[in-house]
Amino acid sequence: MQRCDSTCTVERTETALPIFGFVALHRQPLADGIAQETAWLQAAAASGRAGAHLWQATQGLVVPRSYERSAGWSAACAASTAVGWPVRVRASGGGLVPLGPGLLNLSLVWRTDHARPVDTDRVYRELCDGLQRALARLGVAAQVQEVRGSFCDGRFNLAVDGAKVVGTAQSWRRVLGQPVVLAHAVLVVDADPDELTARCNAFETLLGTGRHYRPEALTSIARAWRRACGGTMPPANLAERVRHAVAQSFARVLPPRVRAV
Repeated sequence: MQRCDSTCTVERTETALPIFGFVALHRQPLADGIAQETAWLQAAAASGRAGAHLWQATQGLVVPRSYERSAGWSAACAASTAVGWPVRVRASGGGLVPLGPGLLNLSLVWRTDHARPVDTDRVYRELCDGLQRALARLGVAAQVQEVRGSFCDGRFNLAVDGAKVVGTAQSWRRVLGQPVVLAHAVLVVDADPDELTARCNAFETLLGTGRHYRPEALTSIARAWRRACGGTMPPANLAERVRHAVAQSFARVLPPRVRAV
């Protein structure tokens, strides 16, 4: 990708994703990423400027509102919080998602002219294309596919050797009277896939949903790096390399701007 400053011009064909001037890197974990995404959507609605954010969350689980209808909801949340995995509820659909150390979140927000979702598959494809380019810079080849048995499965996961390494989501809504879009991705950087899967299974068991996730359905960028490099351990700064690679895929202006919050 061409390295640009604020004065250079990049030719770009019409795409589903807008042009993001820069990617903001949030160095401190966000205690409530859902609330922060709402604030970013409000900023996009008010200003008309698209925003891109790379961030980590404090440890916890995020679920759709449908989970609140489970009979064991209150008890399950209390038990999960007691072992250091508090539960937050998001407005969009989907399934259970863990957040925390070793997991990187990408949030793209922008204002649109459409009151209803338009070209959602195209948005997903362009989001996945950018993430595939980022992983390729790290020597990791990922494919877009469903991964049965993974938490929050969907058609637009990124997988390595059949195991999920990135999950994506999309939400269209009105904020401040304006139609806005959130495209989101969670990258498993160096968190332990087995531990994440076990935590998700424990919560589903407490709820009594009957859902069960397969440990082998999830991997990490660290594991994929090690396999691609013949067993060589990934570098100590892998997380920083992932942030930079993702920023390169989505930012028009580099280096990415850092936000310490």
